[in-house]
Amino acid sequence: MLVVGFPAGALRANCYLLAPGPGTACVVVDPGEDSAGRVAEALAEHRLTPAAVLATHGHPDHVGGAPVLTAAHDVPMWIHPADRGLHDGLPADVRDLTGAPLELAGLVIDVDLVPGHTDGSVVFRVTTPEGGRLALTGDTLFAGSVGRGDQRRLGESLRDVLLPLPDDTVVLPGHGPATTIGRERAGNPFLSGARSVVPMP
Repeated sequence: MLVVGFPAGALRANCYLLAPGPGTACVVVDPGEDSAGRVAEALAEHRLTPAAVLATHGHPDHVGGAPVLTAAHDVPMWIHPADRGLHDGLPADVRDLTGAPLELAGLVIDVDLVPGHTDGSVVFRVTTPEGGRLALTGDTLFAGSVGRGDQRRLGESLRDVLLPLPDDTVVLPGHGPATTIGRERAGNPFLSGARSVVPMP
């Protein structure tokens, strides 16, 4: 499986391309503001063709580049309906994430609802053909930190959805470096609050 990631825009939001391998269809996750050039370079370098755009949530630093990308490749964008109103310039073809798995670009992508950072935040999970596990967590979980927002709901999402994942699950967050669930369970100071679902600072 091919995973390409890079930060873009003033807030350095991570954009990811996921594909079965080079020269195949792919999904583009969170093409934020000023991501178009980097996305085009990655598509050309790996000979990828977008099949869909996926959004972990609706903030502009994660979806600002979606209208250009979807129009250029005539593909839909998937976002939770609760986050449609967070950005004025969404693409024409927008489809609702409901929590049901998606089958796109030869991949099976599980969709977990994780309200807290926004009402419509989601995590995308993929099991690679090699047996690896990926979780694209948007702004819900970072290396050493968690997102802002409704902290009680965020704590519930972390406790119920992310903390139960296997230790070797690779976390690809919306900002900053990759990590693993095991590393965050052991060392992320904010997750101690999530275990008991108390408000975190």
